[in-house]
Amino acid sequence: MTLLMGAVAYDPKVVTIWSGFRDWLVRNGLPFDFLLYSNYERQAEDLVAGRIHAAWNSPLAWVRARRLAAASGGSVYPLVMRDTDRDLRSVVVVRADSPVTAVADLKGRVVGAGAVDSPQATLLPLHHLREQDVEFEVRRFEVGVGLHGDHIGGERDAARALLAGEVDAACMIDASHLLFGQEGTLPAGSTRVLAVTEPYDHCNMTVTGAAPADLIGEFGRLLTGMSYADPEVRPLLDLEGLRSWAPGRTIGYEALEAAVDAGGFYDAFGRITAADYRP
Repeated sequence: MTLLMGAVAYDPKVVTIWSGFRDWLVRNGLPFDFLLYSNYERQAEDLVAGRIHAAWNSPLAWVRARRLAAASGGSVYPLVMRDTDRDLRSVVVVRADSPVTAVADLKGRVVGAGAVDSPQATLLPLHHLREQDVEFEVRRFEVGVGLHGDHIGGERDAARALLAGEVDAACMIDASHLLFGQEGTLPAGSTRVLAVTEPYDHCNMTVTGAAPADLIGEFGRLLTGMSYADPEVRPLLDLEGLRSWAPGRTIGYEALEAAVDAGGFYDAFGRITAADYRP
């Protein structure tokens, strides 16, 4: 039997990464292949239906897969995650010259966000603000809908709108805030951080409880055994944004589960309930 994994093709590099990983895994004794998906919703559905054994999932796809599996009497668990997937934060930034100095000052103002399904640039930071009982208008920048924020174009467009004075604040993951400064989208000194979310976890390799245990065990062993010192895998690890694979965990998804419930994005059974979301 071949272990079959799903990955969402949010960027052409996904093919390079997983083709390289496949060659390495097969040479190390694991029969492995992967399928590419155009969106995370189909991937989560196929995982729970047993059409694939594992899925390289966004945090939002993890939430849906967990709920779909529980509703059908099955189970999923996070096998591994990148070392860079743990304890991330999103930020809400304003222009340096903005009169907004506290979250309460956003009342009646416009907050820019990423795509509707972006955990880091929409769901988590907006939930963080709304928990502070402030009412504001949201302007979403719908780039790469269905990719769960992996395409950061929406975050970048929100940042540009902030600089242009079209929105009063913008939501993004803290790594994007740093990147936008480095690339000049947000010149040094042009913004300041207004609010920061609690830490949360990002992507994980989700597997089903019904998947062949021997193959899954070997898959996890080989991934966590990849060495950044290995010249063959190091370029692939760099492309994927990690130095090592860490054991999967679930404690970093509580805030996203709460944001999904508060915003009505999925119901308790994993059905899509966001009225304006069609991947």
